[in-house]
Amino acid sequence: MAETSTWVFGYGSLIYKVDFPFIEREPASITGWARRFWQGSHDHRGTPEAPGRVVTLIPKPGSVCQGVAYRIEHDVFDYLDHREKNGYQRMQASIALRDSQREVRGITYYADADNVAFLGPQAHEPLAQHIARAVGPSGRNIDYALQLAAALRELDEEDAHVFAIEALLLEQQSRAK
Repeated sequence: MAETSTWVFGYGSLIYKVDFPFIEREPASITGWARRFWQGSHDHRGTPEAPGRVVTLIPKPGSVCQGVAYRIEHDVFDYLDHREKNGYQRMQASIALRDSQREVRGITYYADADNVAFLGPQAHEPLAQHIARAVGPSGRNIDYALQLAAALRELDEEDAHVFAIEALLLEQQSRAK
């Protein structure tokens, strides 16, 4: 009998923007990957002319990326594939579920350096300035970054990259007032 559900690991907006049905939800992690604001967003948090920046996974041996895993019915992939279409692809992953203390095979979405929307690394200050300016059909890029930082805190996750960008964005907002 074929499996009718799969685990999906979310490490960006899938943590806090859960607009899809799921069977189970659990804090989780994957090993060997780090979250970085290196992917361009032409369709959600920016435009083709002025892309925003969203997170993707970057290989980093020994690193642990915290997020949330959802067990979903296979037909939910139609929606998730559309939502994650701008350079993201599915990747098999070994997902460690925090609460039930077990490991499951599943899927995560990532955008590698070979996709057309990949923007790559950038120093924190100009990266935060880029995020502060970008706006797309799904809203302001700064909202994405701040919501992600808040969601990671709710998971008791420390992410130096995300929190450094958040601090710069908040400082920029404070100076602008």
